[in-house]
Amino acid sequence: QVQLVESGGGLVQAGDSLRLSCAASGRTFSNYDVGWFRQAPGKEREFVGAISRSGGSTTDADSVKGRFTISRDNAKNTVYLQMNSLKPEDTAVYYCAAKRFGRYGRSWYDYDYWGQGTQVTVSS
Repeated sequence: QVQLVESGGGLVQAGDSLRLSCAASGRTFSNYDVGWFRQAPGKEREFVGAISRSGGSTTDADSVKGRFTISRDNAKNTVYLQMNSLKPEDTAVYYCAAKRFGRYGRSWYDYDYWGQGTQVTVSS
């Protein structure tokens, strides 16, 4: 199995940028598609975006399109979520998740392994 650890969260102002990292250990990370999700208090876990195991394909949610970018460096066993033009409604705990077989999906149950999450708070 693979272990995932997110980092890079924090408190920022609206309009600022943050880059989250998802570091993997264990199995060969390049064998996994990776998704990012977020969950705000009282809300369901929401799909943010995903990247294929090679890094050649990505997708993201309409709510972050044009502001967030996913990338990966398999040599460093790390996936990144670059978040620009942050808004207060982006405030949530952000999770990365890994999927061993098949293409990434937009539902949390598509994924096999999860990190513990990192808090992102955007003030207005």
